[in-house]
Amino acid sequence: MSSTSVIWLIIGASLCLAELVFPTAFIALMMGISALIVALITAVLPKLWLQAVVWLLISTALVWISRRFVPSSRRHSKFKDATVGETLTEIPAGKAGRVIYEGNSWRAKCDDEKLAIASHQEVYIVRREGTTLIVMPENLLR
Repeated sequence: MSSTSVIWLIIGASLCLAELVFPTAFIALMMGISALIVALITAVLPKLWLQAVVWLLISTALVWISRRFVPSSRRHSKFKDATVGETLTEIPAGKAGRVIYEGNSWRAKCDDEKLAIASHQEVYIVRREGTTLIVMPENLLR
């Protein structure tokens, strides 16, 4: 076993272990597996630059293939990612008010411009537009 093979084995093992410590959505794992594959074929590819190119190609292919098996994180409902806040002031229909979210006061508007939201009511934060939170009343979903 050549010293280059040992280096690729160490790189591969390190990347695979890094995935356990710092989850990277399988990217480090796929790069580690490709490094282990390159360690096996170093006898056929004696040049280091060629080994690096093969490692990059295999890594890219493995990451691309793994993406097909990992479910997409895109959600279709706007409320699945929503978090809860509470209105500090009334949010009149089509206008802005104030919401407390994560311990801070934020400017907020209702996602439906025809709805008004009373003060001290729980709201779902649907999204953020700059420094303004777009909210929906919590009781709308009950």
